[in-house]
Amino acid sequence: MTFQGNTVSDRLAFLAEGGEVAQLVARFDWSRTVLGPIEKWPEQLLTVINVIMNSPVGMVVMWGAEGTMIYNDGYARFAGDRHREQLGCAVLDSWPEARAFNQNVMNVVMAGGTLSYQDHELTLNRNGVPERLWVDLHYSPIIGADLRPAGVLSVIQETTVRVLARQRMVDDRQRLQNMFAQAPGFMAVLNGPDHRFELVNQSYLKLVGHRDPVGKTVREALPDVEGQGFIELLDQVYHSGEAVAGQAARIQLQANPQAAPEERFLDFVYQPLKDSTGATHGIFVEGYDVTERVRGEERLQVLMSEISHRLKNTLAVVQAVAAQTLRTARTLPEARVNLDARIVALARAQDVLRKESWHSASLCEVISVAIAAHVAPDGDRVISRGPDLELSPRAAVALSLALHELATNAAKYGALSSAGGHVNLNWSLQGDHLVLQWREIGGPAVEAPERRGFGSYLIEKIVAADLRAEVALEFPPEGLAFTLRAPLSAVCAEAFGTVS
Repeated sequence: MTFQGNTVSDRLAFLAEGGEVAQLVARFDWSRTVLGPIEKWPEQLLTVINVIMNSPVGMVVMWGAEGTMIYNDGYARFAGDRHREQLGCAVLDSWPEARAFNQNVMNVVMAGGTLSYQDHELTLNRNGVPERLWVDLHYSPIIGADLRPAGVLSVIQETTVRVLARQRMVDDRQRLQNMFAQAPGFMAVLNGPDHRFELVNQSYLKLVGHRDPVGKTVREALPDVEGQGFIELLDQVYHSGEAVAGQAARIQLQANPQAAPEERFLDFVYQPLKDSTGATHGIFVEGYDVTERVRGEERLQVLMSEISHRLKNTLAVVQAVAAQTLRTARTLPEARVNLDARIVALARAQDVLRKESWHSASLCEVISVAIAAHVAPDGDRVISRGPDLELSPRAAVALSLALHELATNAAKYGALSSAGGHVNLNWSLQGDHLVLQWREIGGPAVEAPERRGFGSYLIEKIVAADLRAEVALEFPPEGLAFTLRAPLSAVCAEAFGTVS
């Protein structure tokens, strides 16, 4: 639509042929406003109206010192339900909630200045309720016949959808960064063929001893990894574009350059990061430190071996108990009662091996159960004395295993295998350590074994490791001797009495 002609009818025809708002302008009684009837409007105003009525962008003319408003369809869509009441209205009255903002606009632009705002936040009552929105606003003066500003031309474009979308992106990115930072598994983002760290999370920092690798290559940040095959796997993933995964992979890591390498086990995935062309530009590293799981599985295998060993020894122990009982019993009923009691005691000793869910256990109870199968009803074959302690589950199981192994060995080969033999079992607190001593007396002459069996391995390796203890197995001719010295911090004990 282009205005041609200068007559009132020409001007009205120009507006009447336009859009909805142009038709409103044509029908409006302008004589009731400071602008007066259309036929008296200045040429500059008519020219600007021709421009805004042909624009798809929201535009509004604020004419004169009062800023009388004339606008197009784009502005009407922006103003919502309020646009009809704003036609011919002074701008300061049209948006009372933005009066101060519009007053500043009129002051600056009518003085010859310009203003521009991008993504400017406003709260306007467009459809009956206050609404938070964002807009791009551009203001410039309309020069009158006297070459002075006669009005203000405003170009307005709502950007609320764009701003909210950008905020959602920022929020989503922040949420992802928080999830990345707080993820229980270790994560890292590497860039380029030299695998330079861009991002790492807290779990990754914990894994590498809180070294700060960001900005460094893997070789620079983790020199202790060199030669273990992990950098070669990264090279493979980068050049092939194919992911690589590892399970329980063994790695040696140093907490700091002066520390000794520590063995860890990792489940991990190296996932290539590709651009829009499909070319690899980096690698996403994700995984878990499964060292405790692997150690637990190793310990489980040891325990399974112990169970197998225990099953093989059970019949031999039962035979030894039965033979000793039958030798000393005066009558068959007496033999039956004594044999039943000793087999039950043996079963209770085996129960200790299965009660890993205990929160604690009495040291005296652990000792009592472990040696019960080898204590004669008419007198102690194992003489024990020491303070009672509250043991942690690990300590209870470890000591049960050790004492049961010692007692079984004594019943099969040592002091408890002969009528006159016995064992002195003493324990005490020495500073911050528990010291336990097993001494066999009166049994067959002892010689050091040519080969260490599982029992020796159990005591010297597993029990020592579980309790961070110093252990010693000695074989003097008068009888086997065992000494254990463990820190109370590993035993988790508290002395509260004495038992004999």
